[in-house]
Amino acid sequence: MAPTTSTATGTLAEPTLFARLIDDAAVFPPAQVALGPAVAAHRRHRGSGYAALVGPLLVPAAAARELVTLVETAPARPALAVPTPVAPLAVGVIARPGTDPQVVTEALAVLGATAAIDVVGVEVGWTPSWRGLDVGGLPLSLEVPRGEALVGAVADIAAVASDSVPVQAKFRTGATPQWPWPDAGELAGFIRAAVDHDLGFKLTGGLHHAVRGEHPGDSGAPDPQHGVLNVVVATRLALNGADAAELVPVLEERDPDELVPYVVRMSAADAAVVRAFFTAYGCCDVTDPVGELAGLGLVEVGA
Repeated sequence: MAPTTSTATGTLAEPTLFARLIDDAAVFPPAQVALGPAVAAHRRHRGSGYAALVGPLLVPAAAARELVTLVETAPARPALAVPTPVAPLAVGVIARPGTDPQVVTEALAVLGATAAIDVVGVEVGWTPSWRGLDVGGLPLSLEVPRGEALVGAVADIAAVASDSVPVQAKFRTGATPQWPWPDAGELAGFIRAAVDHDLGFKLTGGLHHAVRGEHPGDSGAPDPQHGVLNVVVATRLALNGADAAELVPVLEERDPDELVPYVVRMSAADAAVVRAFFTAYGCCDVTDPVGELAGLGLVEVGA
């Protein structure tokens, strides 16, 4: 975990602000860790001093049978005087936009057949027919399109979302071969749209660091990447009424000393309202943001 240095206060943030914020996307690009090592690493994260910050392991729907085989054939633990039960592996099932819905439903059936796995959410691409996907009442994240279709997709999701229908929007903050990097203006527009429609959201792709900057990408060359703290502060300001144009400089801010004091001033109530909207994000190496948040004095990671 590489720390980010700062002359900011070093005061711990309200713990609930970062609780279960970082979903483990190790098997996805750019890390693309094989499923077996990813499961082993995720169990280490869950037993670490920073476990409170880590959400579920994200797994492709197409890898459901491989995952079941892995967890059901794991080596037995050494005999103990008092056996320690192994908690089910919490996973989120991921299908990129364009995936056949049948792949998702089959994956849920396979994973649901073993007590060793606890499926805690499903993530698929938004389409006008998304309501036809039966996920058995699990929390559902729908990756919205960009451009002119974005606001309409957010509005469509918000029209259905409720306590009894746990669905939220998902926005990709990183580049793919088909998806150029969305700049601060585009991300600000998404955050503003989600808040305007009273809709929770998740982010994915490229959000690996605490603060906005240029960081090594897939090729090793520096790529622009958004920062977690920038998103947290922008979300709070959007809830306070800031428009998209006012959110842009916050998302572009590269100085942690401009962001950290705002974060540490957030109360438990502030944290609750921010996390009701910015619910989680996927990261291929959870130790990167954890280490940087610790280096800024915002979280304690323990031994």
